[in-house]
Amino acid sequence: MEFIKVYKCLCDGQRLRILNLLKEGPLCVCHLVEILAADQVKISKQLRYMKELGMVRGEREAQWMIYQLQDKPHPVLIENLKCLQDLSNERSEFATDLRKRTKILQKIQSKGSACPGAVVDSVLSSCGESECC
Repeated sequence: MEFIKVYKCLCDGQRLRILNLLKEGPLCVCHLVEILAADQVKISKQLRYMKELGMVRGEREAQWMIYQLQDKPHPVLIENLKCLQDLSNERSEFATDLRKRTKILQKIQSKGSACPGAVVDSVLSSCGESECC
């Protein structure tokens, strides 16, 4: 019945967008808010729901909350995340979100950041905002 939790997580557009971003690496809540142009409370509520379902994990570093996919995501989630890549041709917001993520992470890399190590470290290995939260 674990796969039902995956599909509960996937049945919301905003959660799909968050998962699409987190599949690329960890992000601070403030970056998700900026990329998705959504209210912090709404983003945090979605993240809490996905955490309860076991799809993501969050770590607090000082005043920041960093979210990422679980270390060993459910196989059904992995397969559905692959489908999200294909959807970027049909749903422009997925591709746009990833471009915004890249810009934010590039700013972090070039200008430094107040962001905690988990995000900065992922930036150095991938590629988005200079000031976090």
